[in-house]
Amino acid sequence: MSDPILEARNVSRHFSVGGTLFRKPDTLRAVQDVSLSVQPGETLAIVGESGCGKSTLARMLMRLITPTSGELFFEGRHIESISGDDLTKLRGEMQFIFQDPFSSLNPRMSVGKLVGEPLETQRPDLSAKDRRAKVSELLAQVGLRPEHANRYPHEFSGGQRQRIGIARALASGPKLIIGDEPVSALDVSVQAQVVNLLADLKEQLGLTLVVIAHDLAVIRHMSDRVAVMYLGGIVEEGPCDRIFETPQHPYTMALLSAIPEAEYGIERQQIELSGETPSPIDPPPGCRFHTRCPFARERCRTEVPALRDAGPHHRAACHFFEEIASETGAPARLPEPRSAAAESRFSLYADALAGAPVRPREPET
Repeated sequence: MSDPILEARNVSRHFSVGGTLFRKPDTLRAVQDVSLSVQPGETLAIVGESGCGKSTLARMLMRLITPTSGELFFEGRHIESISGDDLTKLRGEMQFIFQDPFSSLNPRMSVGKLVGEPLETQRPDLSAKDRRAKVSELLAQVGLRPEHANRYPHEFSGGQRQRIGIARALASGPKLIIGDEPVSALDVSVQAQVVNLLADLKEQLGLTLVVIAHDLAVIRHMSDRVAVMYLGGIVEEGPCDRIFETPQHPYTMALLSAIPEAEYGIERQQIELSGETPSPIDPPPGCRFHTRCPFARERCRTEVPALRDAGPHHRAACHFFEEIASETGAPARLPEPRSAAAESRFSLYADALAGAPVRPREPET
């Protein structure tokens, strides 16, 4: 295995909240002691419930915020202390796609200005004419027309605005792109188009992707590896197929069992979770999932479980996943979380994975 392009070692991020003149602020532990690595050319998906720390982790990986503790590396370089010109250069190699394709674009700037702005910073050697030509090339690369450079964000649909955001991210020639829910704000049919676009760009440009997502169908079709987060920590991590077919952690099992089945007459046994997700301000001792886990035991209440090997390149943070498997019959292959409609949504991406030629889409008007 090659050296990782991106690596986090025991990173944590804490925030102070609720302080007053007469009361010390509480400490919100958004991310706690997370370690992960991303190999060049792969797609890593980070999944979990809202509030589990996915977006905070993504912003730390991007150096938009600095970790409270721990180390971050990009191509072997420490990045948490980089500043000045070195940080500007790093920004060109790592780019971010935001969740909301409207609020992430300045409404007072034309598309040409929005896409060309990174070129002014990262490619000051380009003349104004060359920069305009590059903007036209980038717009065509994401399925838009060169004349769209003269329009403003409010004149485009949500899918088109996200394409503009992708073109802007590509302008600096990055090696790594981090997408924070890049398709969740879009219609289902448009989601498939953007997912396929990202897959095609990954293959054409040799990109590495880190994707935050809630839609497990999206994750299964576009990811190589999956990291499952709960209350600020990673509870399971491994190859996409193994996570979906042989989940080891009870929380992962519960997430997958909650996938709705679109076909009439097919029922899926759902794992019920009791109670509410604990507050990251006052997390429970021991395993953070034990307050909701149907398999929790006394050891879970006092001892934090480490991520342990659960198979080839597969790890789970559970004291008893081997015993849970023998008691429940797991790991058992769950019903495929794909309906005929989902298969249709992602047919282009499946063709791309199989090496079949993908017909270019007509640019949106």
